[in-house]
Parts: sequence; C-alpha cells; structure tokens
Amino acid sequence: MNEEDVTDIHATIEGPAGTPYAGGVFKVKLTLGKDFPSSPPKAFFLTKIFHPNVASSGEICVNTLKKDWNPDLGIQHILLTVKCLLIVPNAESALNEEAGKLLLEQYDDYFRRARMITDIHAQNSNLLKDPSDSSEGPQAKRHATDKKLSADKKKLLKDKKRTLKRL
Repeated sequence: MNEEDVTDIHATIEGPAGTPYAGGVFKVKLTLGKDFPSSPPKAFFLTKIFHPNVASSGEICVNTLKKDWNPDLGIQHILLTVKCLLIVPNAESALNEEAGKLLLEQYDDYFRRARMITDIHAQNSNLLKDPSDSSEGPQAKRHATDKKLSADKKKLLKDKKRTLKRL
C-alpha cells in the first residue's frame, strides 16, 4: 500500500511454473477509483511483459476487471486472477494483437518471445526481498568463476536485448 495514496496499490507477482513467465517477478499496479468497490480497479503491469491481454502501456484486460466485476472481490482475488491470466491467456480479447496472433498460430514462437522478454525485464528476484532485512548476515566471498559466470550472463542478456531490438 502507498501510505500517501491508498488508492494506489503496488504488488509483485511471480511468474507461474510451466509458462514463459516462470522465474520472473512482475510488478503490478492497481488503481482504485473513487467509486471502488462499486466499480473495478484498473490494473497495470509495471514490468514489461509480452502477453496477449496486456497492452504496451501495461494495461491488463481480464473479464474480472470488466464485465464480471463483483464488489465482493478483494485485492488478493484480483492479483490471483492476474496470475491465472499468465497461465491461461485469452487471445480472443487481445490488447496486444501480435502476442494474440502468435499464441493462436505459432505457439512456440509466442513462448520464445514471452520467455525472452521475461528474461530481460522480469529477472530481479530481489524485488521480493525487503531491503531493510539484513538477517541473512554477511555475503559469501565471490570467486573468480562467479565473476566469469556473471560476465557470461551479462553477455547473454545483451545478446537477447539485441535480438529483441531487431524484432
């Protein structure tokens, strides 16, 4: 919750296993209108994601936040619905037409593209940790091989970004 504005809610959603979003951590924002809970909140991904039901602006299209809205639904239910959307995208109500078309016609290409975007933009598992929590104690010493692995990961990430720019 945002202490200064209770109508502005930020959360993180972990990408579900078995999806191209697995291992990713996605920032989500819910904006509650003046007439909430009578009307649904607006939901946005703040983390870039390639998904048929997410516009380039991050706006999320899901029936629970539109025609199926029920004032009895809570914030936790809304976030669960968004996570379920990552498992079962709905190409028929696509905000991202390219993702919807790939999902229906070339699933493997859709999966690879969504995975690549996840690898580039949603791989910060530290989002789930509280930075003020120092209970883990001192950090382990890094070895030269760790630096080499880190350099290899950076190169792989850079290559993926280059590939993405070409798309």
